[in-house]
Formats: sequence, structure tokens, C-alpha cells
Amino acid sequence: MILRHETISALMLLVSLPLISGFAGLSTTRPLRISTPTTLHSTPTPDDIPSQSRLEGNRREPTIAEISIIDDMITKLLAAPSHELPRVVSKAIRVVSSPRFFLRIAERTDMATSDAEKDKLSELAGNLVSTLEAVVSTTEKVLDDTALDVENIVKAAAEPLSGEFLVPLLPERIASMREVMDKIESPRLDEGFLTTIDSWMNKSGQDGMDGMVVILQKVLQIYAGTVITRARNTGDAPSPAAVLFEELLNMDTDNWDFQLRNKIGEGDELLSSEALMAEIQRTIESVVLGLENGSMAQRVQAEYLRELITAVRGAAEYGYGQLGFSAAEKIGEGDELLSSEALMAEIQRTIESVVLGLENGSMAQRVQAEYLRELITRVEAMPQE
Repeated sequence: MILRHETISALMLLVSLPLISGFAGLSTTRPLRISTPTTLHSTPTPDDIPSQSRLEGNRREPTIAEISIIDDMITKLLAAPSHELPRVVSKAIRVVSSPRFFLRIAERTDMATSDAEKDKLSELAGNLVSTLEAVVSTTEKVLDDTALDVENIVKAAAEPLSGEFLVPLLPERIASMREVMDKIESPRLDEGFLTTIDSWMNKSGQDGMDGMVVILQKVLQIYAGTVITRARNTGDAPSPAAVLFEELLNMDTDNWDFQLRNKIGEGDELLSSEALMAEIQRTIESVVLGLENGSMAQRVQAEYLRELITAVRGAAEYGYGQLGFSAAEKIGEGDELLSSEALMAEIQRTIESVVLGLENGSMAQRVQAEYLRELITRVEAMPQE
């Protein structure tokens, strides 16, 4: 592979950027009391981040799915007018600012079969270098504003009288954090906002401030519920499933299990788990899959909804033990019952004709495959007469 001038220039520029890795999940940790630091955090410089963290993602070969994401972005950038590059790049900065991205441009240039295609790829690399330089030169003020937003949310988690953070957070503190988040306009809840949280979490972890990591994880949860709520369109007459979904999006995730077990089940006053799962699936398709592929916003919101799906399944299983499960009444041996083998064969046909036909590694394929895997598990667990 030949590294052209534009690619080498890009790589030299990229090594000066703070590449943040090791995105933390959305779980909780042990109870802890930590004092309020004088300065919560500043966005770390490249020297604050260990070289292991900065280079780890570039030591291994990219997966097919990762190459597909990069190729999709290259194709999109090739089709975009030059004046649109700053906007497109800023929306997918974590993908475009990766050294692997420019190496892929060089690989595609080598594979190009026409001089025109080679020239377009070479011109794209040069334009991206200029665009990234402009982004770097104008990022400082944006980061300062973003850091202030994050700091204000975190400060709301501190106890008013003592100024200390009590972990796990009290409901009043979580409500205060949500109030601050609600005041932030949607355009400011962007990739920069999430990158700031991610970098603070990494720095807190390195400094042994486990309690601060928990608080920042809670910020991510509140962020996800807030932006998904804003992006959803429930219409003038939302369904009962949509109403419950909105309630779950706007409450602390620690309360999900209790709420679901009181609302999910069989009966006139209860909602079926299937109806709620369908509402979540519609949101994944209409909101999450519409985000920039591979962006941190997409990953955080997808992880949040995955956690909710897990909670819904847990409530359904709880209901199975307490109230019975309709499939148990239909699977078995007898003239009026269906054999589990027949149902499993139908599921397998659907996997082959529908799921395997989706783009390999796509979120749609993963979500639908996980859904059918769960169904298979439930069918296998059905008692046989």
C-alpha cells in the first residue's frame, strides 16, 4: 500500500488529537462517598492519556463491520460538496479522525481502477486534512462550553449542604441532574458532549475516583432518556405502550424493574411485554438507526435501549412465573397443541429468509437476531406434555 502525501499529512495531524478509547458502560458500582473537587475536570490533553489507550485500537486489524462503516463514510464524503465537509466531519469526528480512516482511503486509492477515482480519493484526503485542521483550531471554545454543561450536571449531583457526592445518588440528586439536562438545547447534546463525558470517565478511572465514574454513567443514562424522548413522535393519541415507554425514559433506570413488574403482565389493567417491545423496536428503527453510523450518540442510545430490553424481558420472565405464559398453553402434544419442533422450524426459516438477508453486522441484524434468539430460548424452555 502506498501512503500518499495527503495520507501522511493526515496521520501527522491525527497523532496530535486526543483519541479517547475505552467507553464505559451504563452499570452501577459500590456505595461510596467522595468529596467535591475544586475543579471537577478539564478536558485531558494528549499527555494525560496513556499511550496504550491512544494506540490500542490501531494495533489490531479492523473487523469487516468496522471496514464497512469506514467505507460507508468515505462514500458519503465523496458525494458531499466541499462546503458540507465541516458539518459531516463534525457529526462523525470519531470515525473520520481515526488514522485507520485515512489508511482505508489509501487502500481504496490503490484498489481504484480509474485515474478519475484515484484523483477523487486523493482530493478527499487533502480536503479532510484541511477540514480537520479547521476543526482543531476552533474546537477549544466549543469544548469549554461543552465542559461547562457537563460540569453543571455533575454539580447538581452534589449534596447541597455538604457539597459531597453520595453514591449511589439519592433520588433528589438525580432529579436535579435531570432538570439541568432538560435546560440544555438539543444541538448542544452532541458528540462533543459525549466525548467530554467519556474523557472525564477515563480520567476519573485513572485517578481511582470510582464514585465520579458512577455519577458520569448516570449522566449518560439521563442523556439517553432525554434525547430519545425528544426525538420520538408519539402523535396526539399515544398508545398505552408509548405512554409507559415515555415514563421509563424519564425515570431513573434503577426504578425500571419495579415499574415494569407493576405494569407488565396479563390482565385488563396490565400491558403485554410484546406491546412494549414493539414500541422500543420502533424507536430503535426510527431514532437510533437514523443516527450517524458508529457515532457515540448511536452507541450510547443503543446501549441504553438494550438495557431497557433486558429489563422488559426480566419483567416478562417474572410474569411467566407469577401469571403463566401464553405459549405454554399452546406448545405440547395433542390435537389442539403445536409441537415445539414445528415452531422452531418456522423461526429458523425466518432467520434464513429475513435476518440473514440484512446487511452483515448491521444493528438491525443484531437486534432482530437477538430477539429471535430469545424466542428460541423461550420455546426450548417450554414444558412438554
